[in-house]
Amino acid sequence: MNLSPALAGPLVLLLTGWCSGISIYLTAALLGISGRMGWIELPGEMQALTHLLIIAAALAVFAIEFLADKVPYVDSAWDSVHTFIRPLGAAAIGTMAGTEQGPAVQTLFAVLTGTLALNTHAVKASTRLAINTSPEPFSNIAASFSENALVFFMFWFFIKHPVWAALLIVTLIVLSFLFLRMMWRFVAKLFKKSTSPPHVERPAPTH
Repeated sequence: MNLSPALAGPLVLLLTGWCSGISIYLTAALLGISGRMGWIELPGEMQALTHLLIIAAALAVFAIEFLADKVPYVDSAWDSVHTFIRPLGAAAIGTMAGTEQGPAVQTLFAVLTGTLALNTHAVKASTRLAINTSPEPFSNIAASFSENALVFFMFWFFIKHPVWAALLIVTLIVLSFLFLRMMWRFVAKLFKKSTSPPHVERPAPTH
């Protein structure tokens, strides 16, 4: 990337936070590979992600996630657990990125990446809840492949055109707020319907 460090760092964190909401493990692995290959300049102590053991560990857990993410209801259970793991993992990477710039910047980077990851995770999790209302498993498989492909695409696009990729991520974040508003209404109606008592017809009075 032919960008100044002052601009490159925040753009990398924008990519990190957004993709972590889909898969913190795939994101960590791709960051490590990209940094190791020189495709993306990782700020601060994010260079630790380029270690082969970290890349291997991230890919190993991602392999488990890859399978779990394609099974109806198992995917939602996995997402439920990762409601905390994805944002916290992204925040940890953000903290690593600001090690050379002091506690204030580290905190800012952690909040940025953690919030972005939580936003993307909320979109992913609510979408899976909606998909699981359908009994067939193919929509889960298609959604999972699409999400993984989107992370790969975003990294590729970022490596080729970092500024345009960052603008695309910002656009997706804005759209996600509108999407979440619609999805939470759907989920609320779904749970209200499932918890409401069944309607019992009363027999007509006899005279």
